[in-house]
Amino acid sequence: MSYLDSEKKQELFSTYGKSNTDTGSVESQVALFSYRISHLTEHLKRNKHDYGTQRALLRLVGKRRSLLEYLKKEDIERYRSLVKALNLRK
Repeated sequence: MSYLDSEKKQELFSTYGKSNTDTGSVESQVALFSYRISHLTEHLKRNKHDYGTQRALLRLVGKRRSLLEYLKKEDIERYRSLVKALNLRK
C-alpha cells in the first residue's frame, strides 16, 4: 500500500477543496503538497543521504510556496484560512 492512495487523496480534496473531485483548486493542491512534504521529510530523517528525495522535496516546497503566493495575491482571506487549517506558519 502506498502512502498516498486514492482514498487519502479523496479525503484531502473533500476536506480542503470544494468537493472530493475538486483536484484543481489552490487549496486542495496545497493540502496535497503539504501531505507529501511531511511524508518526504520523515523519509529524509531516516535516510540522510537520499539526495533524489531531497531534490524532490525542495521542488515540492517551491511549488507550494508559489501557489500560496498566488492565493495571497488573489484572495487574502482564503490564504489566511488555508494557512491556519494546515498549520503552515508558526
